[in-house]
Amino acid sequence: MELKAINGDGIDSWREVTLIYNAALRQLETKMEILNDEFQHVHQYNPIEHIKARIKTPESIVKKLKRHGYESTIDNMIKYINDIAGIRIICSFTSDIYRIVDMLHEQRDIHVLSVKDYITFPKASGYRSYHMIVTVPVYLSDRTVDTKVEIQIRTVAMDFWASLEHKIHYKFEGDAPEHIKDQLVECAKMVSDLDERMLQLNNEILNIGQNREEAEEA
Repeated sequence: MELKAINGDGIDSWREVTLIYNAALRQLETKMEILNDEFQHVHQYNPIEHIKARIKTPESIVKKLKRHGYESTIDNMIKYINDIAGIRIICSFTSDIYRIVDMLHEQRDIHVLSVKDYITFPKASGYRSYHMIVTVPVYLSDRTVDTKVEIQIRTVAMDFWASLEHKIHYKFEGDAPEHIKDQLVECAKMVSDLDERMLQLNNEILNIGQNREEAEEA
């Protein structure tokens, strides 16, 4: 594994890269925790179950650069790899996903570069999740670095399915037997149905509670 340092955007070492991307992740994690707390204060409800964050390994970055035909330099890594820093936000219900998306769009210091809605338009494998590529300003002592972060937002059920698919993908090096692929697609449909039924059940519970409160106040 080798990443060659070229002075492009003022970032010239892997140590500085990890510092900047870790800073971007910490900012996003803190922001999401604050938004979750505010949502609890206003609506008495937390849309976020938990948050996972990670930095891609140098080996994984080099492998991805080579796969796309780019030389393994830090400049290319920063320019072409959008998921060096990744944050995954896990929710209870699909409606929470779009609440969080709306909240992120409202943040003035977050610039959304692209979105992929794999919930409305699932992949052929059955994969469902909401992806965003954003930039977050990282304030250093002598400059500000707009840093790309990939955000994945999904339900607990979607995350469970995606975790199994990820293990199968690496176990069979992307070439799993057809019957396993078929079972994964079938499980994805079950996960989608479960998410929909759980959302309906939650809405029904909320409506019953609201009706009771209104009856007590009358």
